Amino acid sequence: MTCEDTTRITWEVQLYEPVSRVWMCEAYGRATTTAAPADIARAVLAGYLAAHPPRTTDTFRAVARTDVGQHAIAAADQLDNDSWTAQADVLQALPHYLRPATDPAPTV
Repeated sequence: MTCEDTTRITWEVQLYEPVSRVWMCEAYGRATTTAAPADIARAVLAGYLAAHPPRTTDTFRAVARTDVGQHAIAAADQLDNDSWTAQADVLQALPHYLRPATDPAPTV
C-alpha cells in the first residue's frame, strides 16, 4: 500500500432528533485507509449499534466523508443484509471498540 492508494476518511455516527429535526453526532473518528467510504460507514454503524444498543424509537445513521468530497451514508436498515462482511482493510480502519461486532472471525 502506498500513499497514493490510501484515502483519508472522516466518519460520524448520527442520531436523529425528531423534535428539532436534526441529526446529532454521537461518535466521530478518522482513518486513513484503502477501504471504500460506504464500507467504512456500514462497519462503523454496525459496531456502534452493537456496543450501544438503540431504543426502538431511535434512528441512527453513519456518514463517511473523504477529503476529496465523496461521501457515503449507511442507515440501520441497510445492516440487515447478511451478504456483507467487513474486509481486513475496513477492520483496520476502525477503532478497537467498534471491531468486535464487524469482525467475521474475532480473535481472542
